[in-house]
Amino acid sequence: MKLLIVEDEPKTGQSLRQGLTEAGFLVELATDGLSGQTRAVSGEHDLVILDVMLPGRDGWQVLAAMREAGLQQPVLFLTARDAIEDRVQGLELGADDYLVKPFAFAELLARVRTLLRRGSPMPQDTSLEAANLRLDLLSRRVERNGQRIDLTSKEFALLELLLRSQGEVLPKALIASRVWGINFDSETNVIEVAIRRLRAKVDDAFQPKLIHTIRGIGYVLEGREP
Repeated sequence: MKLLIVEDEPKTGQSLRQGLTEAGFLVELATDGLSGQTRAVSGEHDLVILDVMLPGRDGWQVLAAMREAGLQQPVLFLTARDAIEDRVQGLELGADDYLVKPFAFAELLARVRTLLRRGSPMPQDTSLEAANLRLDLLSRRVERNGQRIDLTSKEFALLELLLRSQGEVLPKALIASRVWGINFDSETNVIEVAIRRLRAKVDDAFQPKLIHTIRGIGYVLEGREP
């Protein structure tokens, strides 16, 4: 599942992105209210983690813009302010949960998973499919031709990204950012190794082949005739 973090404190933002990425989520990070609002109202995310005090636009304004746009994705507020009136304001605007800094990452992760299980009032697809490959976002189960395939958290996140972008060529830099939360280093082969291992599990023993290399650019997931 895809999460958006809007947090202007660099250390906190990077720490949350790394932790949630390692937990198996696709994570985007915005560092100010304006860019956060632009990404939030795109509707591309399953959940938004939103700091209250942000430059440009505060978290309440970002949340209000989401709800005015008709978006019902769960929103978890982060704030250093523990006043009751602050909590009430956020909840009245449509926030789903409220976590006061400092907090334990384990608690945040538990709340994120609870909100995602609870879901939003709008119906959402909980699986991604291509040919005879199926990925279930809630159970984190992957099957090909009815056969269960066990993936690591990074392999699952990589396959989810490819499935969400079927037919779209994904550059290595984008994959590195979305799955590993890092800038792409042309000297490392981490992405090639991950793709090779993923292919061995979901492609080598099956037809049609789904994961294809676009030489010099990146990778694409699509069914092609043998």
